[in-house]
Amino acid sequence: MEISGPELDEPNNKPNPVDGEGYAQVPLIGRVHVAGLTVQQCERELSKRLGVYIHKPAITVIVKELRSQPVSILGAVNSPGVHQVQGRKTLLEMLSLAGGIRTDAGYRVRITRQLDSGCIPLPNATLDASGQFSVAEVNLKDIIEAKNPQENILILPHDVISVPKAEMVYVIGEVKRSGGFVLGEHESITVLQALSLAEGLNGTADTRHARVMRLKRNADEREELAVNVKDVLTGKKPDFALQGDDILFIPGSTGKKAALRAIEAAIQTGTGMAIWRMP
Repeated sequence: MEISGPELDEPNNKPNPVDGEGYAQVPLIGRVHVAGLTVQQCERELSKRLGVYIHKPAITVIVKELRSQPVSILGAVNSPGVHQVQGRKTLLEMLSLAGGIRTDAGYRVRITRQLDSGCIPLPNATLDASGQFSVAEVNLKDIIEAKNPQENILILPHDVISVPKAEMVYVIGEVKRSGGFVLGEHESITVLQALSLAEGLNGTADTRHARVMRLKRNADEREELAVNVKDVLTGKKPDFALQGDDILFIPGSTGKKAALRAIEAAIQTGTGMAIWRMP
């Protein structure tokens, strides 16, 4: 950028490059942090500082060149990796540059920023264990629905945006809409809620022999839990709470065991499985 003013000793039109830490060298006052400022904000800041030495300085800032700066976007986006950015970009704009979020993405996004660039301007921002990075999370759904648009913050060079994969439950078998359902901010849903998301049962469903396949704690194996959906529907038994990664299987009249194992294999490989996000 160029910084000029009639009172400055430096000749006009001499470039004042912004270094990798976001500082520009300014006559009389030395290094000034200008990263993240608009042109108008930069002019006001420089005028304020130069006002100590010059009476009512008339400072003009002209941006001559915008250099690309890297931002890393990781996790459940369609084009993860390091993206070179020009100009000012918000969180949503950066996610758009990464091809948008995947259908299996969670609703919370984590932003990590080098402390040299300042703390992330969000109420929940904290320092990591090393004390060198500012870390904060935002609710992506609230930003998209304009409930908290102020959380759609500007992203700075060298920020890292992490979009975790969501927890979900799977409803498979004799239902009208099978697949994985993103839990979002819900820690669990019940069998009846899951069946509602799956748009109900088919007429061939065997509601007495449903199964929930649940990962064992600290193990890669699943245990099978019997669920009598018929009794739950009629109120004879309480509703059954499902957890993240549970598979609710509603069998038909034949082939229950073989079908269940084939479904588990499909989920593990991520093939042929529709993912649905809750409204």
